[in-house]
Amino acid sequence: MSLFRRVGIIARLDKPQIIDTVKKLMEYLQEKDIAPVLEDQLAAMMPGIKVDSAPLKELGDHCDMVMVVGGDGSFLGAARAICHYDIPVLGINRGTLGFLTDISPHNLKEELDPIFRGEYQEEKRFMIEAKIKRQNRPSGEGIALNDLVLHPGKSARMIRFDLFIDDQFVMNQKSDGLIVATPTGSTAYALSAGGPILLPKLDALVLVPMHPHTLSNRPIVIDANARIRIVVCESNLTYPSVSCDGQLNITAAPGDEIYITKKTGGIRLIHPRNHDFYNVCRDKLGWQSSYRP
Repeated sequence: MSLFRRVGIIARLDKPQIIDTVKKLMEYLQEKDIAPVLEDQLAAMMPGIKVDSAPLKELGDHCDMVMVVGGDGSFLGAARAICHYDIPVLGINRGTLGFLTDISPHNLKEELDPIFRGEYQEEKRFMIEAKIKRQNRPSGEGIALNDLVLHPGKSARMIRFDLFIDDQFVMNQKSDGLIVATPTGSTAYALSAGGPILLPKLDALVLVPMHPHTLSNRPIVIDANARIRIVVCESNLTYPSVSCDGQLNITAAPGDEIYITKKTGGIRLIHPRNHDFYNVCRDKLGWQSSYRP
């Protein structure tokens, strides 16, 4: 008997082939006597399908596992929505890279059968949160699984800010912004900006300057439990933004203070039993795959 009796399904809504994959997934689950629970917007795209549904942020109340059909972006959005539930999440890749979505939509039965027999790996991925204060009053907040990014928004101007770690002054920087990435996000925007790849099990963050005016400003790896404070300098002529996983933007203002910390809890991520992070890197990043002793 499966360890999971009710499985929530979240999916991108912009591609017909994704709906086809969702239908195949529902058929598979029902054959296993597992009840699918569709996210409300997905259910609205499938009229006539008689299964339970629930709003995205309440999905965890109705299931003991969640599957995300889409790419890494879909997975990130789902993670932020259900992170307050202690339930595992599994990704079915209908995107491009698929660092977070392991299961092929073309081999659902072969890849899902072992997982529902209890043969899988589970790991915890931590998240980070940002809180913005304006004149000592809260003005915005957000969470991220991949990264929090301070950037100029729609302006082409550089921004100037002060960086503090654990209340110690680190630097004053003029640049296009700063990426604060988790190990999960180290293979995303931070990697494109020249940051290092962090193994998912590391309890660390990487801070990556974006096109700094001073070329000696380099990425820094710090303890994940450190307290980061960014002060947007009063001299800035634009209102920068703080982006959460590239999907949610919070507007900051000159003089604002941005506090970034590790979020309590996190995401329980399920992988197939043979999952290998280095193999994922070889596959997704085009590393040399031949072994020559």
